[in-house]
Amino acid sequence: MDELRWVLDQVPDHSRDVAASLRKVVDRWSLGPAALWGTALACAVARRSRPLAETCDIEARRAGVAEATLDDARAAAALMTMTAVHYRFAHLVGDGAYAEQPALLSMKRSARPAGEPLDYELFALAVSALEGCSACVRLHEKKLRAGGRTPAEIREAVRLAAAVAGVATALEAARPAS
Repeated sequence: MDELRWVLDQVPDHSRDVAASLRKVVDRWSLGPAALWGTALACAVARRSRPLAETCDIEARRAGVAEATLDDARAAAALMTMTAVHYRFAHLVGDGAYAEQPALLSMKRSARPAGEPLDYELFALAVSALEGCSACVRLHEKKLRAGGRTPAEIREAVRLAAAVAGVATALEAARPAS
C-alpha cells in the first residue's frame, strides 16, 4: 500500500486525524479487496479527489481487483450523486406530490452491475451516505441486509466513506490557492 501511504503523507499536519482514520479503516477492513478499494474509489470519485481516486485505482489493481469492479465503483459514484440530488430534494421539500412523480433518471447500471451486485450496493450505500440522501441510504442498506451483510459490515463501509471524505477535504485544503 505504498501509494496510499504516499497520499496520506500529503495530508497537512492540521488534518492528521483523518489520515490516521483512513489508515485504521483500511488496516481493519474485513470484506475483501474488491469491496475495500471499490468503496474507497467510489467515495473518492464522488468527492472529486483526483489524487485519492488515482491512489485507490492503483491500490485496487495491485490487489487484483477486476476492472468490472472499478467500473462499478465509478458508475456508483456518478449515479448516486445524480439520484441523491433528486431524492434529497423530494425529501427536503416534504411534499408527497414530488415523491409520487417518476424520477425519469436512467439507472440501468444499478440494476445490472458489471461485477458482484452486493459490492455495487456497498459502493452505492457509501456514496449515498456521503451525499446525505436518506431515501438512497435506506434502499441500499435494505438490499445489503437482504444479501447477507451485517450491520457491522455496513457500518464499516460508511466509516470508510467518512474517512475518504475527510482525506479528500484535507488534500484539497493543502493545495495552494490559484
